[in-house]
Amino acid sequence: MKKALLILLALVASVSVQAATPWQKITQPIPGSPQSIGAFANGCIVGARGLPLESNDYQVMRTDQRRYFGHPDLLLFIQRLTSRVHNLGMGTVLIGDMGMPAGGRFNGGHASHQSGLDVDIFLQLPKTRWTAAQLLKPQALDLVSRDGKHVVSSLWQPEISNLIKLAAQDTEVTRIFVNPAIKQQLCLDAGTDRDWLNKVRPWFQHRAHMHVRLRCPADSLECQDQDPPPPGDGCGAELQSWFEPAKPGTTPPAKKTPPPLHPSCQALLDEHVL
Repeated sequence: MKKALLILLALVASVSVQAATPWQKITQPIPGSPQSIGAFANGCIVGARGLPLESNDYQVMRTDQRRYFGHPDLLLFIQRLTSRVHNLGMGTVLIGDMGMPAGGRFNGGHASHQSGLDVDIFLQLPKTRWTAAQLLKPQALDLVSRDGKHVVSSLWQPEISNLIKLAAQDTEVTRIFVNPAIKQQLCLDAGTDRDWLNKVRPWFQHRAHMHVRLRCPADSLECQDQDPPPPGDGCGAELQSWFEPAKPGTTPPAKKTPPPLHPSCQALLDEHVL
């Protein structure tokens, strides 16, 4: 009886973690002039646009989840990047999660992607376009070794470095998050042209995709930008600290309670959902 109760409680907890957020009840963009509001990890968006799902330059994955919305600046960036990749004959870019129609909090998988300025892009460039079935259930290509200390050499291709570099060289991009092992490989591959590496930041997971973040649009007055990354290419002690074992007695950080919504985002929810 006790065991059955524990199983039931675990199931309830699992369901509650995955419960839909109020933002998922908003199925269409909020009309108005495009405005990214709040922070990347605590925000929303008015006037979002849906990324066109048909393109010769890219393919959009998991369209059934409807996470292909963003600020027009994000759509323009995706179109610029994928057009360059296509013209260079590198392959087809695979677009993952952007944001929901009004932005806001997901029920799992992302802390950011809330203000319409973030996009996940797979770190693989298929020469043959994927089928509809492959796009709905994409198979991520894990580029990092099991110990997390380096990339898998048999999977790493020069096109991956070039894809990340092209994204980082875009003036609207402020940060690109990748696994520390991928950042390390980029540092090794870069040669003397290293300025773009400053934007590429090591982060947990991100073993098969890069997370690209744009700056706040100039006319989004309530959008909260991040401070610029530290100067330099980020290939020294900062990067190596990711590969050091945890010090004895170190405990993983506790899960934080989400902060209060930005007032304008709360007002948006009050009007359209609550």
